[in-house]
Formats: sequence, structure tokens, C-alpha cells
Amino acid sequence: MARPVFRFAPSPNGKLHLGHAFSALLNLKLARQCNGKSLLRIENIDQNRCTPDLETEMLRDLEWIGFEWDEPPRRQSEHFGEYNAALSRLDEMGLVFPSVLTRGEIRRLVSEKQAAGHEWPHDPDGSPLYPGTEHLLGDEEKKQIFQSNAAYSLRLDLEQVSGLENITWKEGKAGIVDANPAKWGKPVLARKDTPASYHLCCVVDDSIQGISHIVRGTDLYEATSLHRALQNLLDLPEPEYLHHRLVLEEDGTKLSKSRHDTSLADLRASGYSPADIKDLLDERGLFENPFYTARQEKERTRNA
Repeated sequence: MARPVFRFAPSPNGKLHLGHAFSALLNLKLARQCNGKSLLRIENIDQNRCTPDLETEMLRDLEWIGFEWDEPPRRQSEHFGEYNAALSRLDEMGLVFPSVLTRGEIRRLVSEKQAAGHEWPHDPDGSPLYPGTEHLLGDEEKKQIFQSNAAYSLRLDLEQVSGLENITWKEGKAGIVDANPAKWGKPVLARKDTPASYHLCCVVDDSIQGISHIVRGTDLYEATSLHRALQNLLDLPEPEYLHHRLVLEEDGTKLSKSRHDTSLADLRASGYSPADIKDLLDERGLFENPFYTARQEKERTRNA
């Protein structure tokens, strides 16, 4: 039987906080319990927000809390060619098209439709589904978009994919979960100035790194539907998923880099030790009960 492989995959676009510490240490704990491998992936595809200084600080924080990785880290910025190959394969299937509407234009068009009394669906992240019609353009018209100076995104036309209703994934104690990729509409796979999106990169990376168990927060639970669709289209292996509880603020909101919630670096500077960090997580019962039960998962999904 192959040795299990786990991974922690942070982005160096801000300071790590308690939520990152919990996810990293939980992955390490589960890997060591089954004599598996613990890997680190640095998701720095966004070269504008992810900086070398933030990466250095991130690695320092991970070493400080005791997270271990058994191979050199994989940096997404060093693997653009692999993401482009996956994108080209999807394009050869006729599933990729260029979209030119900006976020502001999308919001305006959707607002106009809603003002006219039309309901407009949103994806699980809360963004309105793409209202453009470029997927209906001919090859020559699409070529003109690529040759123009206009900014564009490359989107996946899930409407052209058959069998989406049969996709599932294995979710720990919850068992087999029915995926629903269609709820993502026509998701972005890349942009003119960004070689690949998070969704495409992570499924390619997980395959190349041989990840057998993906342990991540419940904030990424819905994204699993899209990731399973991409794995099916690209003939990639299916990992087992476990989505752990989030470390929340007292008001119930999740911790956030963008809000500058108390970082591990700040806690260390305030005199906290790695043992203190683990105690903070233990006090919340996170290591004792890191995952939802099958019943709780059904309730959480129904209420989402």
C-alpha cells in the first residue's frame, strides 16, 4: 500500500495566524499517525501579493510552531509550464474561452438583470455567475480577443461537460459526497497576467506531489466540487478529503490575513511559545474534534 501523503499549502501574501497554525499542525499530526509524508507547498502564483520577505517570515513561523516537511517545498512560481500544459489540454477539449468583462461590468450587468426582476445565481464564494456570452463566439472571434490589448480571463465552460452529476468525493467520516460543479458557472482558470487560478494550480500540484489526503478548512468545502471536476477532466487521481473546522473569532467570523488578525509573529513577539499556541488551539477543542461528523456535515451543507 502506498504511503499516505499530506500537504499544507499556504500563500505568502500576509502573516500566518492561528488558523494556519491549526491546519499545519493537524496535517502533520495525521501524517505522523499513519507513517505518512508531510509536505509543504508555497502557493505564490500571485507574484504581486506574494513576496520573498513574506515567504521568509512564513517559513520562520512554520518552523517556530513545529511544522515539519519531509521534502523541499514546492513553489508554484517555479511550475508555470505545468499549469499551462493542463490549461492547453482543457483548451484542446474545447472547454476554455476568453472573457473580457471586468468585475465592475459583471456587477453592473447582474444588477440590471436583478432590477428588472430576474434572479441571478451566485457561486459558493458569493460572486455572481458570469453573464457574458463569449463562449458562443467562433474561433476567429476568440482569436481576435487574444490578439487585442484588452485584458481577459480564461474560463472553463462547464456547460459543455457531460456527466457532472455523477461526480463524487470521499469526505472522511461523512462518507461519499455528491459534487455539484455546475454551481460554479464558468469559473476563471487563468488571466492574461496570471498563468493559472488557484483552482487549476492546486489540482495539478496535488497530482504531481502525489497527495493522497487533502486536509483543509471548511471554507474550501464547496471548492471541492470544482476540483473534482478538473481532476476528472485531466485524468488526475482522486484524493480523500477532510475539511476541518475553522478557528473563529469570538463573533463567529473566520480569521483573516486581510483584516490583519493577530498573527503568529505578533504572538511570538508578545512572549508566546509554541506550546502556548498549541494550548490556545486545545482550549477550543480543535485537535480533540477537528472534523464534523456525517450528521453535522449534512446540516452544515444544508445551511450553507
